[in-house]
This record gives sequence, structure tokens and C-alpha cells, in this order.
Amino acid sequence: MMYLRRILLGGSAATAAILAAIAVGKNGGDSTLTVPGKTGRWDRNWDRREPLSLVNLSQINGETGEEDLNLLLNKCKSKATRHIFLIRHSQYKLTGKTDADRILTSLGREQAELTGQRLASLGLKYSQIVHSSMTRASETTEIIGKYLPGVKKTSSDLLREGSPIRPDPPVSHWKPDFEYYEDGSRIEAAFRNYIHRAEQKQEEDSYEIIICHANVIRYIVCRALQLPPEAWLRISLNNGSITYLVIRPNGNVSLRMLGDSGFMPPEKISRT
Repeated sequence: MMYLRRILLGGSAATAAILAAIAVGKNGGDSTLTVPGKTGRWDRNWDRREPLSLVNLSQINGETGEEDLNLLLNKCKSKATRHIFLIRHSQYKLTGKTDADRILTSLGREQAELTGQRLASLGLKYSQIVHSSMTRASETTEIIGKYLPGVKKTSSDLLREGSPIRPDPPVSHWKPDFEYYEDGSRIEAAFRNYIHRAEQKQEEDSYEIIICHANVIRYIVCRALQLPPEAWLRISLNNGSITYLVIRPNGNVSLRMLGDSGFMPPEKISRT
């Protein structure tokens, strides 16, 4: 690795990049389902798709090392922006004993119609709808899908409702730790699978819809903004509401909308 020795001694422009790569390898390169610790600073490699983390440094050698590195980094850069609309399912029958029994109420079906109309009115070219496999989310998706003909729909068990992490401040109803332990790893996996910057091969901006549950959406918002994930329960979301995240090619994330249901008449709004 003569090339690495030369640039470290000579102060090459690539020195900072190499040192950053070493830091990533030591501090942030694991693939376990643990939630990153709170640092108070923005982690640019939060989705592990920062170009430097995608480069195999063992391939960099010889006289053209710095040129090779820059070439590889450019190939690994994201080019497009992802627009992600997170939709909470509509109101459902809480009295159902099983998931199959927890179907949408008549109000819930109206809410889904209104949400579908709202999404269609934005005039965006949606690339896909991914929805939780739970009944209430699947039914909400079918109704919304009527207003977005031709948009591919995919079901995911990762997006099912659950308890992502013990909330802070604590709530009155206690749950054993194993519930957070089981649900949390799955919901964190959903975040890592669906919330990240665009792949390098994506040339154009995309508009995607995820239809799932309040706990999942609240957790995703905290994680995407690098806020304490324990804060998820401090957020309230109405049924059929729209939350809108934007992920830029450089990894920056912004929240354009949180739990918007202003497109519904007041008498159609619910939280249960």
C-alpha cells in the first residue's frame, strides 16, 4: 500500500477521504440492527451509502491511486432525489380479535378515498406503493390505488405495526422488554430497507408511497431526521394522514409534511 503511505505523508487531497474511510470502518461499518447512538451531530453516512463507504480501498494502488479513488467515488455517488410519502392507514374496527377482523370502518373507507384523491391531485409520477401486510393497511392501499392506476403495489411484513423502542417519557401502559426487542429489530430493518438515498443507477427523481402504521411512521421520522428514536411517541398522526420525507443525493433529509390531514373535512378526521 505504497500509495496510502505517500498520500498520508504528503498531504494529498485524498488524505481526508482515506482517513474518513478508516473512521467509518472502525466506528460505523457494522450491519447489526442496533440503533446508532446520539451524537448531536449529523451523520453523513447514516444510510451507509456515502460514496467512500462503497469503495474497496484495497483496489487503490499504484501511481494513479488518487485518480482511481476519485473515479470510484464518482461512480458511487447518488444522482437522484427520493420523495417518500408515508401514509397512515385509515380508521379500523378496534374490536376485531384477529388482524383479519380489524377491517376498515365506513369512516375509514371514506378517509382512504380522501387520501387517494389528495395524492392524485398532486400530479406526481409515483413509482411504487409499498404497504404493510396487515389488513387495515392492505385495505387502505386498495382504495388509494384506485386513484393511482398503474402504480405497482407491494406488500411487506417489515412494515407491520409494533413497538419500535421503549418511549421516553414512558407511557402508562407497561410492556415487557421482549416486545420492543422483537418489534424494534423488524421496524429498524424496515427503516434501513426503505429509507435511504437513491441507488447510483437511479437517474431521475422518484416519488414513492409507503402505507403502514403510526408507530412505524413515527419511528421512521425520528430515525430519518437523526432525532432520538425514543421520541417516537411524542408525535401524533391522524388516520389517513400524509407525512412527506425528501432524501437528497448527498444524504441530507428534510421533512416537508408531518401527519397532514388538512385535506379532510373536520368531521372525517380521527386518530384511532
